Amino acid sequence: MSNNKNFKKKPRWKLLHQYYSYTGFYSFVGKSLLKAAIPIAVFVVGLIAVHFFVIDINDVLAYITANFPPIGVLSVFFLSESILGLIPPEIFIAWAGKSLHPNWYLFALALLSYLGGIVSYFAGRGIASIPSVFVYLEVKMAKHIKNMRKWGGFLIVVGALLPVPFAISSIAAGIIKFPFGSYLLFGLLRFLRFFIYGVMIFGALN
Repeated sequence: MSNNKNFKKKPRWKLLHQYYSYTGFYSFVGKSLLKAAIPIAVFVVGLIAVHFFVIDINDVLAYITANFPPIGVLSVFFLSESILGLIPPEIFIAWAGKSLHPNWYLFALALLSYLGGIVSYFAGRGIASIPSVFVYLEVKMAKHIKNMRKWGGFLIVVGALLPVPFAISSIAAGIIKFPFGSYLLFGLLRFLRFFIYGVMIFGALN
């Protein structure tokens, strides 16, 4: 009887901690962080190396800024973020850093990435209503969907913050019909990611 009382008194955060420990969430996040650190470091070092030894990145970005309208660049980015995150956002963040209004364009990129995730979420909801496509993705995205069912919002946080395609987390959330309001709330961390990356990349180009 005493043991049952102690169990009932256990704080919710401890119960959650136990659950995430048992299901391997912390291990998953740790591995994801390690994987995230490597491509970020490689990208920044590669960017600096190209800048100093191959071609002035500032000149390339200045050329793109001068010859391609911002609406075109932003449209390509939004399309990419809505379809599996095909193009690394870091490229667009570097472009924003060399525009006349870098902070405004960085915010625009973060907003478009967030909205692209919403498009992916509803794409997932639509996919779930097509049996043949749903079965196919259940196989192709089995691990991701399984993790989403286990960890829900925390996996959206990982997708929003780490350099993994946010669209994939969003599609998985849509497929399992994760509550839309909660998805929107967790997805707001996408803005934090772009701010952090903006500080890193803007600094590397200056």
